[in-house]
Amino acid sequence: MLQRFLLLCCLLTLAGCGANTAQPTATSLPATATPPPTTLAQATPSPAVTANPTLRGSIVIDGSSTVFPITEAIARDFAHIAPNVQVQLGVSGTGGGFKKFCAGETAISDASRPIKQSEAAECAANQIDFVEIPVAFDGLSLVTNPNNTWLECITLAELNTLWQPAATNTITAWNMVRATWPTTTVQLYGAGQDSGTFDYFTSAIVGSEGSSRSDVISSEDDYLIAQDIAGDPNGLGYFGYAYYREYQNSLKLVAIDAGNGCVLPSEQTIADGSYQPLSRPIFIYVRADALDRAEVAAFVDFYLSDLPRVVAAVKYVPLPTRAYQFAQERVQQRKLGSMFEGGSQIGVSIERLLELEGE
Repeated sequence: MLQRFLLLCCLLTLAGCGANTAQPTATSLPATATPPPTTLAQATPSPAVTANPTLRGSIVIDGSSTVFPITEAIARDFAHIAPNVQVQLGVSGTGGGFKKFCAGETAISDASRPIKQSEAAECAANQIDFVEIPVAFDGLSLVTNPNNTWLECITLAELNTLWQPAATNTITAWNMVRATWPTTTVQLYGAGQDSGTFDYFTSAIVGSEGSSRSDVISSEDDYLIAQDIAGDPNGLGYFGYAYYREYQNSLKLVAIDAGNGCVLPSEQTIADGSYQPLSRPIFIYVRADALDRAEVAAFVDFYLSDLPRVVAAVKYVPLPTRAYQFAQERVQQRKLGSMFEGGSQIGVSIERLLELEGE
């Protein structure tokens, strides 16, 4: 499997990166890899927050590229109120982020799925306690090239046929999936194996987390996937809904038929649970001992203070107000551990998430 890796390392201060960096637009994807676009992160700090230049220190964050736009937007805003705190952002995928987090290398880990039991055990072995915070709902979006005129909707069974391990070197043409589709070569794109998006997608579509055909062109960076599909009329791939929204002029959504007709991802279908099985909560994890540091506590408080606005701005689906109140309580009470059994949780609705938060 072709693996490509993009590490984004950005020291965010008032004079830091981002303001002068050339970024891709939705209609023109450049040929070289760049960090996720700043248009996902242009938010204005909440006027209710008071600047605190006395805060100092650094906060290291790594993990999911899906959650990255939210954390990036908040880090940029935080730089306005705490200019002497450096926030270092990396993107190595949910799994890669947890490896660093459980080794004590990061204070916060972005995650597009709940922590696995094996990862939680590694954290425990290293005496790393954590607070789990759901931050938004996402709908993994299937996308193809706009010039593709024949792929409008695909069933779960057809997706399984395409992505299961047995399809490697076997399901090689589109008409082998559906007879009315063309004889052109199948080319699939998706998240890298360190990505929580890869874990979730394979669990939902193939039925086993991490089980996939081996010839998918993959990357931990969703921008690269968008770039590839925008240039491949026969390609099909997936990533978080916010990345589709950013590049919607260069990509085409494909609907999913899970047995109740064809449904496209949208703010409404993700929120009401009708877009299944690819709707899911996304998270940040915060080291409990890091919350004892003033700069980390201030950053997390700031993160949670304005999440609905930021989440909507970067084109994910905000959680209900009560969910964010629960999240603040989890931090204040140092409620440790995960509310999930571990790993990808398929079909978790916003209502069920609220129930879990309140338990």
